Amino acid sequence: MSAQRPLITASAVVAAVLIGAVIAVQPRVNGQLALELDDGFVAALISFGVGTLALGAALLVWSPGRRGFGKVRAALTDRTMSPWFLAGGLAGAVLVLSQGLTAAALGVALFTVALVGGQSIGSLLIDRIGVGTMAPKPFTVQRVVGALLAICAVGWAVSDRLHGDVPWWMLVMPLLAGIGTGWQQAVNGQLREFSGSVLTASFVSFLGGTIALAVAAGVHIAIVGAPEPLPSDPWLYVGGLLGVVFIAGSAALVRTTGVLLFGLATIAGQLTSAVLLDIFAPVSDAGVAFPTIGGAALAIVAVCVATIRPRRARGVDRIRG
Repeated sequence: MSAQRPLITASAVVAAVLIGAVIAVQPRVNGQLALELDDGFVAALISFGVGTLALGAALLVWSPGRRGFGKVRAALTDRTMSPWFLAGGLAGAVLVLSQGLTAAALGVALFTVALVGGQSIGSLLIDRIGVGTMAPKPFTVQRVVGALLAICAVGWAVSDRLHGDVPWWMLVMPLLAGIGTGWQQAVNGQLREFSGSVLTASFVSFLGGTIALAVAAGVHIAIVGAPEPLPSDPWLYVGGLLGVVFIAGSAALVRTTGVLLFGLATIAGQLTSAVLLDIFAPVSDAGVAFPTIGGAALAIVAVCVATIRPRRARGVDRIRG
């Protein structure tokens, strides 16, 4: 089994890159839905709600997924699982809300690069601390340098926008959402461990996020009024289904790759897809500036650096933390 471990990890990384390429479309979809509704809160609720309904329908025909709830209940009862593992959907809700509020103004590429910085920081810290059955992973030169390069990539990508007309909170919000994403991936992986089902873990995550967004959207409507009528374009409602791909993928793969490696692999797919989207199908007249493209390329380099395995013989490469 140990001889097959590198191949299993490599396959998981490739799968994560493909998941990242798919999920890069989600900010475009949710951002456009928010524009059509003139309400980012309702757009986020619709996105999460569609994902929850799809997963609920899958549970009706997949009995192992339904049995997973009993295992989760048992783990909570005997206190082998923390109740906090049920709250991963809150971080997902913040991410989808940030898409609706900022992606259209920032552009998919800039939004994604800002998200990358948060993912890099959050994933590195979560891996170092450890969550549940996931043992802490010590800092290594490669992992630290990879995370720092990703943060530098964010700074480079947003450098030409800091003095522009984009409010500062639009740059900070996806950064914070990215930090939360690392924690979400870790707790969803733990839910999968305790439930024995990716479907169970994904549904719990989506249900929690949907409830949180329903409350937020209700408050927002009470303050500013109802949104515009629902648009008729069906593609505007697939954001939740794309989110299912990401949540299910993280629950299935993060145990094999670790939080940082999974996050950076999805980042590589996200950035490549996001830059191509902004070049060939832009949603705003801002275009794609050279710093954004350069930042995306640097972030991909960061992924490559972080995936380099340190030589066992060189214990000095480890940074004691």
